[in-house]
Amino acid sequence: MNPTTTPSRSRNGLLVAAAVLAVISAGLLAAHISFDGDTFQNCKYLGPSTRMYVTAWAGPLCSGAALVLTCRRTPRFTGAQVTLVCVVALLLFVQLFALYWVYAPDPSGGTGCSGLSLLMP
Repeated sequence: MNPTTTPSRSRNGLLVAAAVLAVISAGLLAAHISFDGDTFQNCKYLGPSTRMYVTAWAGPLCSGAALVLTCRRTPRFTGAQVTLVCVVALLLFVQLFALYWVYAPDPSGGTGCSGLSLLMP
């Protein structure tokens, strides 16, 4: 067979590693969303927890690594690579939004769960 038409074992290994990183990245996003309850306790804003910061930063790093492994030294993309790039790009967009949300100001306005600080003088 022509070596330019058949993917090498190392190319398949990189694609598998990229897929594993994409799954880990999706798991980190799910964990970050599940930690959303850490920000409030008894209507007091505590701010994001450490595990929210860790998952918010680790997710985009895994997604970026998956993109690099998928697109590395590739003159032509296969269907699996195109699918993986699209999924990881969407995942990266959502994770960057979650990272922005971690550093956003207190959504309640600073006075517990009511958010009435904007209405009260």
